[in-house]
Amino acid sequence: MRAAVSVLPLLLLCACATTGQTDSLTQERDPLEGFNRGMWNVNMAADKALIRPASSVYRTVTPRPARRGLSRILANLEEPWSFVNNLLQGKPDLAVRNLGRFVVNTTIGVGGLADHATALGIPDSQEDFGQTLATWGVKSGPYLVLPLFGPSTVRDGIGSGIALFADPWRVCLDRCTNLSMVEKLGVNAMEVVILRADATESGADTFLATSLDPYAAARSAFYQSRRAAIRDNAGDSLAPEHDAVGGASDGDADLDAAIADLERQADDAAGDDAAPEPAGDPAANPAPSTPPAPLNKE
Repeated sequence: MRAAVSVLPLLLLCACATTGQTDSLTQERDPLEGFNRGMWNVNMAADKALIRPASSVYRTVTPRPARRGLSRILANLEEPWSFVNNLLQGKPDLAVRNLGRFVVNTTIGVGGLADHATALGIPDSQEDFGQTLATWGVKSGPYLVLPLFGPSTVRDGIGSGIALFADPWRVCLDRCTNLSMVEKLGVNAMEVVILRADATESGADTFLATSLDPYAAARSAFYQSRRAAIRDNAGDSLAPEHDAVGGASDGDADLDAAIADLERQADDAAGDDAAPEPAGDPAANPAPSTPPAPLNKE
């Protein structure tokens, strides 16, 4: 799950909030508000000093189609963990959907750079261990702002901790590569920067900046996101996919157009260096036709 690599409260605020399935969440339970507000301030200070500047540089130097593709790669890496959780929740049909999305997007989608699975009619069905615990009857507990992880609940905080050690992507990064500890930290840091940039482009910064009480606004947004997800899960209906960096799933067209534009630029550059072609047969290159003169109606 994305929250497992997030060090920003804004990431959960936008679109990465953990969702439960059995709680009504009709009230925003925050008996730990004193602790939560202090931790919120610490997280926001870390964001302002480190992560937001890094994400700003990333957004400046990386073209939007490339950012969209990288965000999709991260989403594709979530599919195996969703597969595991759907199995644990007794939903093999959705687990097969996760597996299908991962295979399609990893192969013809070039590692997830493009989301061809959605175009082929395999919709998204992300699940995490917080949802699994909810399915097993574990109550959400009070609202909790975690150090570095941001908005959560007690149950979902446990789910985030489990994901750090059980998510197949995390396990593979640790055991299937020869990366050093510093290099692994670099990968995690890059994930955070990408997700932080997605949060900015989703409008999280503007939302908080225009709120009288950013802490309360973030808490409310977190619960609203959870309630919306619960309604979708209850009816097994999935809303049309929207990319974190804005727009619907037509981003593949944007990426294809960008690639085509680069190819045209390369062709133009090659054409400038080529020798001019001979005039050839005039019949093969007819001159533009002259429109007939208008009839004199006088």
